[in-house]
Amino acid sequence: MANQETTSKAALSDYLAAERTLLAWIRTGLALMGFGFVVARFGLFLQQLQLVRGDKGATLVHVYGESLWFGTALIGAGILVNVLAGFHHIQLVRALDRGAKGASHSAKLGVAVAVFLALVGMAMAIYLISIRS
Repeated sequence: MANQETTSKAALSDYLAAERTLLAWIRTGLALMGFGFVVARFGLFLQQLQLVRGDKGATLVHVYGESLWFGTALIGAGILVNVLAGFHHIQLVRALDRGAKGASHSAKLGVAVAVFLALVGMAMAIYLISIRS
């Protein structure tokens, strides 16, 4: 009975591959959060640049409002990626524990992150073009 139990589990390489995938998603989430922080502070940089240039006649508009929202969205996406990666890893390890060979792998998270980043990138490009004029 014990022999049957050990053969039903997946190989060590399957667990290590799942852990490498989890760590890659965690790096992706951390990169999103770091980039979000930089984007959120970009507007503050623009405001300081306006002060350094000496545009005293120009009204000091809050140009950092949009960059704050974009940055916050990226930070939120990073948090969501890390949480979803953790849940996916738990499900995968449980499937491997049950002996499910070639446990189902979904690319939904990767595609969703790619589409989200494309949309945020387009919105940021539009924003940067609009503040240039």
